Amino acid sequence: MIKFFLPFLFMMTFAGTLYGQDELGPEKELTAEDLEESIKTLEEPMYTPFVELYLLEESKALRKEMQNTRAELIEKVVDKELSVADKTMSYATDTVTYFFYLIAGATSILVVIGWNSIRDMRNQLTSLAEKRVNELVVEYEKRLESIEEQLKQKSDIIHQNQAEIERTNEVHSLWLKASQETSQQNKIAAYDQILDLRPDDVEALSYKADAVLEMQEPLWAISLCQRALKLAPDNGHAHYQLACAYAEIGRWEDAVSTLKKAIEISEAYRDDASVDVSFDQLREHESFRALVSQDEEDGTDA
Repeated sequence: MIKFFLPFLFMMTFAGTLYGQDELGPEKELTAEDLEESIKTLEEPMYTPFVELYLLEESKALRKEMQNTRAELIEKVVDKELSVADKTMSYATDTVTYFFYLIAGATSILVVIGWNSIRDMRNQLTSLAEKRVNELVVEYEKRLESIEEQLKQKSDIIHQNQAEIERTNEVHSLWLKASQETSQQNKIAAYDQILDLRPDDVEALSYKADAVLEMQEPLWAISLCQRALKLAPDNGHAHYQLACAYAEIGRWEDAVSTLKKAIEISEAYRDDASVDVSFDQLREHESFRALVSQDEEDGTDA
């Protein structure tokens, strides 16, 4: 009822305004000053509570219509987004499905051409890798063992050299001690210590034989010299000491023949034999005199 009455009221008010303008005549138009004057002379407001209620109802209806329009728009946008998401998921699902189809097809082809399965391929690759790794491990273990063996050998050589150096120093000190001793017993003790360190020392054996001869033990000296000559048949000092020992026990021919071997090795033994007291009993022996005086005769002939 109000909706029909309010438009009628507006029409009547608007008609009254037009009627008032018509009374002014065509020559008189409303100006801003006239409007202000009319507003000041108004005795009652230009609108009524009915008009205000109408405006409020229209604003409310317009706001509700805008809300409904907004809700419809949001609903359409959401529907569009859901549709796009649905299509995207469908496309992704189809892509994954096709991808698995391709994998299945490739696997089938591999099975057809001779490969049993991808698992067999992996197992074969794993076994080949393990085999190669084991071969490398064995090879490097052998190399390490070889290196360890070489290091051990070098270490043993170093220890042997160190021991030999210590032994040489000790032997040298014993030789020095023996040369400074005046007692034959002390010399023999020093030579025995040298022989303990070096049992095959020919020089120690021959010099020990010399000391033994000084103690009037020719048989002992012969044993020592023979032992030395077994180790070094060309040792001149051992031959000379053996000749002295033979002369001490009266074996003249053996003494001369052994002395001859010593002189053949070194001419210095000829001079030693000419003054050595061990050959005093051989001075008149023809072969000894010929052997010792040969150098003098050579000098006279010259």
